This record gives sequence, C-alpha cells and structure tokens, in this order.
Amino acid sequence: MAEPYLITTAISYPNGPPHIGHAYEAIAGDAIARFQRSQGRDVRFVGGTDEHGLKMVQTARAQHRETIDLADEMSGYFRKMVELFGLSYDAFVRTTEPRHHRASAALWKALEEAGDLYLDRYEGWYSVRDEAFYDESELVAGEGDEKLSPQGTPVEWTAEETWFFRLSKYQEPLLRLYRDNPDFIRPESRRNEVLRFVETGLKDLSVSRTSFDWGVPVPGSEGHVMYVWVDALTTYMTAVGYPDDQAEYERFWPADLHLIGKDIVRFHAVYWPAFLMSAGLPLPKQVFGHGFLLSRGEKMSKSVGNVIDPMELAERFGVDAVRYFLLREVPFGQDGSYSAEAIVARANADLANSFGNLAQRILSMVHKNLGGVLPAAGEAAEDRDLRALVETATRTEVPEAFERLAFSVGIEAWLRAVFACNQYVDVQAPWTLRKTEPERMAAVLGTLVAAVRELARAIAPIIPESADKLLTLIDAGEGGVPIAQPTPLFPRLELDEEEEA
Repeated sequence: MAEPYLITTAISYPNGPPHIGHAYEAIAGDAIARFQRSQGRDVRFVGGTDEHGLKMVQTARAQHRETIDLADEMSGYFRKMVELFGLSYDAFVRTTEPRHHRASAALWKALEEAGDLYLDRYEGWYSVRDEAFYDESELVAGEGDEKLSPQGTPVEWTAEETWFFRLSKYQEPLLRLYRDNPDFIRPESRRNEVLRFVETGLKDLSVSRTSFDWGVPVPGSEGHVMYVWVDALTTYMTAVGYPDDQAEYERFWPADLHLIGKDIVRFHAVYWPAFLMSAGLPLPKQVFGHGFLLSRGEKMSKSVGNVIDPMELAERFGVDAVRYFLLREVPFGQDGSYSAEAIVARANADLANSFGNLAQRILSMVHKNLGGVLPAAGEAAEDRDLRALVETATRTEVPEAFERLAFSVGIEAWLRAVFACNQYVDVQAPWTLRKTEPERMAAVLGTLVAAVRELARAIAPIIPESADKLLTLIDAGEGGVPIAQPTPLFPRLELDEEEEA
C-alpha cells in the first residue's frame, strides 16, 4: 500500500473574495501535493474556509445580511479559485458543516476530560481582524493613543465570561517538542520567533466567546461558542474523518505538513500542538510558514488599492504562467514581489522562449520529417551525455529540491537542463542533418524527445496543464503511432500600453 501523505493549507477566512496571497499558498500546496503523488504517495490535500468568528458577523452586519449568506457567497468564490487554478484538493471543508461541528465538539470534550478547561472571566486586548488575543507587552503604538497588534491591526479591550485552556501547562512540553524536532517549524526564522515567544512564558488562553453566537457551540455550556481558532485548526482532522471515520483518520493523521502564512505561525506551532497534546492526539510533523507576496515591493491593502484578484491574473496571463512565476521567482519561505512586467518577462523567457520553443521545434520536425513517428534516442557519446544530464536534473536535483519545498532551486535545476537541450539542438543542427545524414537527424530528435518527456514530467507539479498537454501528445506516439501536429504550449505574453509606459 502506498505511503500516506497529508498536506494542508490554511483554512481561508472568507470575509471577502480571495486575493493573490490566498492563491499563492494554494498553488504552492497544490505543487507539493502533485509532486508527492508523482513520488507514489497516497496524498490527501486539504483546504477549506474558516467561516466563524466576530469578523464575519461584523462584515455581514455592515452589508445588512445574514452571516450564513455571506459565508455561502464568499466560500463560493474560494471554490471558483480552486477550479480556475486546477487545484487538486482532495477535501475542501467549510467550518459551518455539521461534520466539522462534530469534530470540534469531540476535540473540546477531549480537552475537558484532560482537565485543561476552566471557566473564568477574560479581560484584555483582542484584534477582530486577526481573531487573536494579545498581551499588553505585544502591542505597538498607532496614531495618537491608538494601540495596535504586532500585525498593525486595531485592538479593542474585551471583557466577558469565557472558558480558558491551560496553555501555561504546555510551555515545557512545547519547548521539548521544538528541541527534539528541529524541523517541526520551518523555515529557521519562524522557528526562532516561536521559541522566543514560548520561552518568555505562556498564559492560559481564552477559548470561548459569549458576546456573539456565530460559531461552534461549546458542548454543555449554553451561550458559549468556541474561539474561532479552536474550530479552525480542527478542520485539518475533520477532513480526514475525525471523529467519525477512524480508519481514514488513523491512516492520514498526523499531517505531514501544515502550509501557512507567517502571520499565523503562533496558532499552528503553539496553540495547535498544545491542544493535541492535551487531547492525547498525534502532533503534525511540520509547520511551514511561508512569506508574504508583495505588489511591487509593497504590502497589499484595500486602502492603497493594490490588492490583486488572482482570477484576473489567471485569465490574463494563463494559469500555468502565474503558477510558474510565483514558484520560480520567490524563494519559498521568504517575502517576494510580483508585477505584471515581471510575470510577462519570466513567462516569456523561461516558458515560451526556452522550454516551449524547444518542444515545439523538436516535435514539429518529427511531424514534418518523420511522418510524426517518434524515433529512438541516439547512442553517440553526446546523446548519452545529454540524457545523463537531463536525468540527473529531473530524477535527482528537482525531486530533492521539491521535497524540501525549495521550488525555485528545483526549477533552476530544471532550467539548466532545458538550456542544455537547446544548446545540444544548436550544436547538432538537425535541420542540416536532414539533408546530409537523415539517420543521425532521427537519432538527435529521438534524444531530444526523450529529454523533453523527462522535463515535462519533472515540471508537471508546477505547470500541470501545459505539462499534461505535452505528455499526452508524446505518449500518444508510443508503439509507432504518428503524433499530431504540435501547437505552441506557451503563447508569448504582452503588456498593455499603460504597463509598457
């Protein structure tokens, strides 16, 4: 039986339509899921929408509508993004689903049975936008007397009766977890941030609210709903059958990878493992906090007017061009910047001019000069050298990089092999061999077809639609069946006049 692999992306908060940051994380998660499937693993790729919390209530109220109506509409937009980008989620969970309420209640009862919940009164600072509680020492100064969260979001003083989770009890177990599992939090900069936070001391965490009722009801405690992060984090287990399908749950849990933005590492690397320790459940193997995507170097915000709709980008430049740019341009884990000019330049240089042109030239020559019948690869020293170089890149360097989430490093190794193939074409000049040595021309083209197939397979997790088209065309030629006339995979992209200026 294939080795199971569970990867999750953050459960998106749908108080507005998805932006490019949501797409970036989902595309990265999809690339990882596709890569792991290509390695023979039985993958479960999990995402969803986190529809509870005060922020949803306030957004709906401002629009004079029911909260569930807002949740239905916005969750639908996230589904459309999944479909448009061809994201291969195996489970997409809405936190308003009955199965998820059952899972959240089951986890709550486990925390209760462990003696880690108690009723008290909470008074402190709360950020509605972050759905997070902050200590006075964490706040930063805003304009005038305004206090802001470490993320720069407004905070308000909150006082209400609440259930508390004994987070303080898990300070030493968490520090031991980080010490014994140095790769539990990646990259290293995120690990260091979490260590500093936990080492300064953990206070018990408020885990229920009574000031509104939009959430998962606390079992046996009328008027209380669960703090939104308790039920949001539980989604990862809901998706693999907890608590209803024990066989599915035991096969896939714990998660191999939680892929999240760096702004929510604390919830995933501190609160979540503490909840699971309390409940006696296995801990995820790794939490990876990726960086932010910036617009021309600036953080995106609605007030600045630079928030980008990922659907518009995909429709304008093509899904694979956007996917490729985001994973090629930004060293994964760091902040990165994008612009229309950068997408066009990268897609044209790497995809259209280098790989697309290589595939088009070679397969067109096979179609025109060999009746579409794929020839065998050559056995001359230069042919074997090229095949060895391509195999090293596609079977060793790319997989090793993708395994450690170093997408840009893997793609660079892939590009070096593409460049080597183009150089081989220029040196061998099959268009000249057609007249002088047709058998040698066939051997050269056969060597290149084999290389292009390897390259397409290796890059398929990044540009699945284009790679699939290319592989379908080549694989149709197995057994001497003539291939169809190839068409360009990557049309050259253009900027509009305003961007050119």
